[in-house]
Amino acid sequence: MLERYYQELLRLISRSTGCRDKAQDVVQEAYSRILARKTATGAASLHAGAAPDSGQRALLYVTAKNIVIDEQRLHQRRPHDDIDEDRLQLRAPRADEPDQRLHDRQTMERLLTIIEALPPRCRQAFALYKFDGLSQIEIAAQMGISVNMVEKHIINGMLACKKGLPDRVTGKDSA
Repeated sequence: MLERYYQELLRLISRSTGCRDKAQDVVQEAYSRILARKTATGAASLHAGAAPDSGQRALLYVTAKNIVIDEQRLHQRRPHDDIDEDRLQLRAPRADEPDQRLHDRQTMERLLTIIEALPPRCRQAFALYKFDGLSQIEIAAQMGISVNMVEKHIINGMLACKKGLPDRVTGKDSA
């Protein structure tokens, strides 16, 4: 029976899978499953000497088709096999790492020291703008100075902060 249905089954499975090599693997697997089943149950052999039986042919075809279906299901269920697992490692946000938290705290302390060292009017304008979120016009009205002067105070405060930060925070090389 092996030789009798092999080519016919191979053509059928080749059309189903679209690949002759894969079809050969499926047909081989189908034959081995049936042979294992027949051996385990002690039933008649599928070799050429056995009497031809349409039930054996049907069993062979159904087994092969089921193998194809199982492989398709497996592929549909596991399309992520080609994804690089290292890229999917869940990592805590950088801000939650202890060394980053320490660095952020030190940077914040440095900025507060720089802001405290600003001249009083410059510090007041800068703080109202950055921390209180007031507009330059509102700051000018509150401090009793011109909007142009508020802009200068804010710029001076920002430049002082930028100058006092480490290079890796600002992303620029110091000269």
